[in-house]
Amino acid sequence: MSNKTAISLFSSGGIGDLAAHALGIQVLVANELLPDRVELHRRNFPDTNVIQGDIWEKTEEIISATRSVLAGRTLDLMFATPPCQGMSSNGLGKLLNGIRKGEKPKFDGRNQLIVPTMKVANALQPETIVFENVPEMENTLIEDPRGGTICIVDFIKRELGPSYYGSWDVVEFADYGVPQRRKRLITIFSRNQSLRKFIEDYGTLLPPTTHSQDGVNGKKTWVTVRDVIANLPPLDAKNKLSATSEIPYHCVPILDDKKYYWVSNTPPECGAFDNQCVSCGCCDNPVHGTAKNDRGINRARNDTPIRCKECGELLPRPWVEEGGEYRLMSGFTSAYKRMSWDKPASTLTRNLSYACSDHKLHPEQNRVLSLFEAFHLHTISDFDYEWLRCDGRTVRFKTVRDVIGESIPPRGLRLIYGFILLIIEDYHRASAAHSHGITNCHQRLLFSALES
Repeated sequence: MSNKTAISLFSSGGIGDLAAHALGIQVLVANELLPDRVELHRRNFPDTNVIQGDIWEKTEEIISATRSVLAGRTLDLMFATPPCQGMSSNGLGKLLNGIRKGEKPKFDGRNQLIVPTMKVANALQPETIVFENVPEMENTLIEDPRGGTICIVDFIKRELGPSYYGSWDVVEFADYGVPQRRKRLITIFSRNQSLRKFIEDYGTLLPPTTHSQDGVNGKKTWVTVRDVIANLPPLDAKNKLSATSEIPYHCVPILDDKKYYWVSNTPPECGAFDNQCVSCGCCDNPVHGTAKNDRGINRARNDTPIRCKECGELLPRPWVEEGGEYRLMSGFTSAYKRMSWDKPASTLTRNLSYACSDHKLHPEQNRVLSLFEAFHLHTISDFDYEWLRCDGRTVRFKTVRDVIGESIPPRGLRLIYGFILLIIEDYHRASAAHSHGITNCHQRLLFSALES
């Protein structure tokens, strides 16, 4: 077990901190804006000083509280997951076009949260800093406090200075045995000499992946939805009786009649936008999809039929009624679409309980996923975690969904943290595991090191 120290910024309900605690890392201080997340965090990590409030206003309190509990020791790890909603490749293009035209760019204020984050980092000088965010973070521009614009990663490098060495990689968490497709940019900066040497030698601080889609080169195949939730009691979103079970959180929202009609006629591996005629059995109606508009941009087709070409009846496709007339609902082609049994789940977002969200329908049952299933697909079920406030009351289902959507699967993060510790404590064993890939021998070597 480790005796390392850490702080956690933008910690939400502390799901990411489960990985640190599992490795014996003491999370001394955490910061979170929203009170419902703070309640969860304090309940599950009573030894952590959770500071509630805006990091812009709480910067000095975070620094002071951390210094106080460190009592002269080095802070080993800082983990930061700034909100990702403001980061997108489309936003970058718009900003750059505006700058070229001489227009003053409009920045998303959430992206500027990296500024107080770096103030905390510079004050506390943690040995290693781990940032987690969407892949678009690598190319996201912010307003430079010194004037002009700067890429977030370049801002981090500049603010930390030459004593820190870094690497950043897009991680597919399914490659680490998480039963969910979730891509995130993991950015790691450190002033530890073993970590610096490892980056120089291998270009990354990430552990070798343990899984792959095809399961080749000694790796296991991806963990699938079937592997994790196939044996749970069935549920149906038609009525309250069929939508609940005796297992806590294994229940689903009821669908109204029209949505249930769309979903119940959606075959496995398909989406409701492609449903065929129920009345006459015609299977030749054109399916939905995307097409390029006059600017060459892919958009959902707007000519997908809503009525059967043979009998004229409404197809069980998502529709909108306006003045007695029906039209196909606009939206992504992945809406009202079933997950595959034999693949990892799609990314669990804060909208995971909405049928209209991307690939959120159960593989065969007429419903969305239950929160209990989400706990397993997000690997929270690997750890001890209570969905309770400090006063013992349960939190709202919306809060549970939000915390899952905001967090990183802790099983994958545990491997990343564990590999960093392995490099620090035994550079040669970490090098062996990385150089040879995950063969059975080296997989045992890596996991035994992480569990020691």
